[in-house]
Amino acid sequence: MDLNFFKQTRILDGGMGQELLARGMEPNGTLWSANALLQEKYHQLLLDTHVDFIKAGAEVIVTTTFTTRKMRLKDNNVEDKFEYLNIKAGEIAQKAKKLYPNVLIAGGLPPQYLTYEADTRSETEIKNDFYSQAKLLNPYIDFFYFDVLSSVREFQIAINCIKEFNKPYLIGAHISEGTKLPSGENISEIITKIKHENLLGIMLSCISPENYELNLNEIKNLGVPFGFKLNGFVKTNPKPNYTGAYKKSKTGNPNEFLGQRKDLTPEKMAEFAKKFKDAGATILGGCCETRPSHIKAFSSLK
Repeated sequence: MDLNFFKQTRILDGGMGQELLARGMEPNGTLWSANALLQEKYHQLLLDTHVDFIKAGAEVIVTTTFTTRKMRLKDNNVEDKFEYLNIKAGEIAQKAKKLYPNVLIAGGLPPQYLTYEADTRSETEIKNDFYSQAKLLNPYIDFFYFDVLSSVREFQIAINCIKEFNKPYLIGAHISEGTKLPSGENISEIITKIKHENLLGIMLSCISPENYELNLNEIKNLGVPFGFKLNGFVKTNPKPNYTGAYKKSKTGNPNEFLGQRKDLTPEKMAEFAKKFKDAGATILGGCCETRPSHIKAFSSLK
């Protein structure tokens, strides 16, 4: 894959988990999008959703693997399905690529422990979890995407884990509020403290448009292609934490405790995207609560 791919404007897909729920997938504990892989009756829905994002203009789709990490599966008593779910995610993404051969597949590697929080476990534990998921996804993907990680340490461990696969990677860092990663580190440290060899670019992922704007000046001066996966949540830092709030959820839908913004229409989201694109962003995509209509609006900016 060309390491210069993201030096020109590219469109990524939107928020798969929330889109599946909006299309009728029933919640199942905290499995979220993984339920569409676990239950065969949702496989066509998942494929159709990939395809609809592509039809809207997405040039890259991300595997539906945010909640197929071991920790989330263990919480839902389906850890024995780890290999099956990750392979199935790759297979369904490949079916979409067969229909649209020019589309690239990003292998989504999520935080391996908690969401929106730095992973403080031992390096060995984190490494084993990243590697086991990356190994399963590798045959199906064009590049790896580190999806909503929260610390420099996690990025470093994840990058080391995928070296043997000789594939480039895209960074997706998370900031819940303000200008610091959940670990308390600066975005720039992801670039300055890690030796990068196959870096495609860096994004802030699952972030509000307003908070992205707050961090725009720092990310645009890192000297690498940059962009975003914007969300439509009201917040991403519920109390006491995301995982605890999700487990107490009555509906199984994260917008119950994170909130769903009604003001971020495709047109409004595209206004933000244009502002960021005019500032130099070349990687334009959506995260939770961004639908194909939002991606179509982003695509019109190319």
